[in-house]
Amino acid sequence: MTIKQLERRAVEEVRKLRVRKLKNGMPFMINSSELPSTQCYLEYPNGTINIVTICHKNYDFKVIKELTFEEANSLRKKYNLPEI
Repeated sequence: MTIKQLERRAVEEVRKLRVRKLKNGMPFMINSSELPSTQCYLEYPNGTINIVTICHKNYDFKVIKELTFEEANSLRKKYNLPEI
């Protein structure tokens, strides 16, 4: 198997994991090089997406910003993530 094939397979598996987590009522973390290294996106089963940072005091996430409906859809389109 080539590196390209392995990369494609890994991406497919992460997409499947996303669907499973969202369908099971769990949020899905989306890492992006466009955000600071301490931040990521959290996508929720209801379709909302927040920019969050880790809160080390209680090992939870602190919401920095809730994306608008349009911003969330734009992010999904950018990363080729279908709505669930």
